[in-house]
Amino acid sequence: MITLASKSQSRQAMLAAAGVPFQARPGAVDERAVEAALGDAAPADVALALARAKALAVPADGLVLGSDSLVSVQGRRFDKPRNLEEAAAHLRFFSGQVMELHSAAALARDGEVVWDHAALARLHVRELSDSFIADYLAAEWPEVSHCVGVFRIEARGVHLFSAIEGDHFTVLGLPLLPVLGALRQFGALAA
Repeated sequence: MITLASKSQSRQAMLAAAGVPFQARPGAVDERAVEAALGDAAPADVALALARAKALAVPADGLVLGSDSLVSVQGRRFDKPRNLEEAAAHLRFFSGQVMELHSAAALARDGEVVWDHAALARLHVRELSDSFIADYLAAEWPEVSHCVGVFRIEARGVHLFSAIEGDHFTVLGLPLLPVLGALRQFGALAA
């Protein structure tokens, strides 16, 4: 059994659906401090650093899986919205743009990262009207307050996009296929 260093319902659902035995034990990581220490690092590098930090934050026997997702639009990184007003501002900025979603995962064992991977999905945000944004947030808040990019693709967030390039699991927040391969490589799943 692995330890998932996350309280994300989406990540838990993906692992459960894939038949991966796990226990969820989120660790305490100051994500903003990790990001600040990295300065102007590329979004994929920041997502990897956060995934590694999360994997290392949970002491456990066996493998610990840490994961993180980061959104960038026009080179600007976005975190989860702090409030409803910021969520609306994010959506107005995303309107008509290409959102790059970086999802990263890391496996740690005995206090050392033994594997990591970052994946990219490109989500084409359609033009969003102010009335759509208001209606969308009325229906999806506060659930999307926990989501980088202010959307849940498995819910009404799908209405934000005109096209998506990339792996579905990456969009959900975990590069699942590479993670499953690594779990087989380290003997946590049958090969």
